[in-house]
Amino acid sequence: MPFYDYVHGTMDKSTDALYETSLERKEDSPDVVHITHLTTPDSIFHLQVGFASFASKPQKSKWYMWPLTFWSVTFNYIYGKTFIVERNLFEKLKLQSWAIPRYSIQYSLKWQGKSINGLIEEAILEADARGAKIISLGLLNQSEELNRRGELFVEKHPKMKTKIVDGSSLAVAVVLNSIPKGTTEILFRGSLSKIAFAIVSALCQQGIKVATFYENEKLKLSAMPHASKVVTSENYTQMIWIVGDGFTGDEQKKAPKGTLFIPFSQFPPKKARNDVVYRHTPSLIAPPSLKNLNSCENWLPRRAMSAWRVAGILHALEGWNVNECGEDIFEFKKIWEAALKHGFRPIN
Repeated sequence: MPFYDYVHGTMDKSTDALYETSLERKEDSPDVVHITHLTTPDSIFHLQVGFASFASKPQKSKWYMWPLTFWSVTFNYIYGKTFIVERNLFEKLKLQSWAIPRYSIQYSLKWQGKSINGLIEEAILEADARGAKIISLGLLNQSEELNRRGELFVEKHPKMKTKIVDGSSLAVAVVLNSIPKGTTEILFRGSLSKIAFAIVSALCQQGIKVATFYENEKLKLSAMPHASKVVTSENYTQMIWIVGDGFTGDEQKKAPKGTLFIPFSQFPPKKARNDVVYRHTPSLIAPPSLKNLNSCENWLPRRAMSAWRVAGILHALEGWNVNECGEDIFEFKKIWEAALKHGFRPIN
């Protein structure tokens, strides 16, 4: 547990027992399993099974950790098995987060794809065998290029009882509810995913004008129904920018001072400005009743959970026995209402 929690008496009463069992991969029966992966070689030290003083703060690379990182990479290469990152309790649910022992950079290597998919599939089948109701896929484990956002596993194992949730609907809902009221125009820039199309479609139906950086983005987005308000930007004067993967530093420099950047991607954009506002990637603050949430999820603040992770929990709480993967997307208004009902709150 974080040292200052112990000193000031603010630690979760369930921490000790849950933390000790999280170091072992016992044959227990979680209700929800979130499958994530390591991001950088030193990211393992930011997990609850790593150093508590690091895990209690948003992930940030530190130069003095690199000597230990070598041993981490070596151990990861030799051990090479998916491991439990965290165990949590919420209402009547037992939650677990599992990590695929691969780094973000490895997901970009085509020759690693088969091996990584094999690890994800193995984890999914193990969770199904243990009786998990829902599996949520985090970060690049739901890559379109890798496994079509989990649809590959559903097709391959049609008799699997566990449902796979990629959480796209809640990510869309978080982004839409992060846009200040009264906004009439936004600028969109980022890779065109099903989340991107859903956000733009919803904005157009709300009467909000959507400007794009490039003509090819405009043509693809305007081909959707209800997308007549998509145009190509001429001057980049919009103060609200919805951004995703592929958003560059040079593009950031074209934004007016004070612009609000709202990401819809799993990974945050690299900050290139000090005179603009960067929101967190789609995420929510967990309610106090969610136990043992002592470590930060990657770059998010303490007790914040990514929308993709929360979505799996909500599907289990509400008894939604459906997959959300491939091109399918759940009702984002419905899942947003469920999030608020169960005590999750926006970060900003």
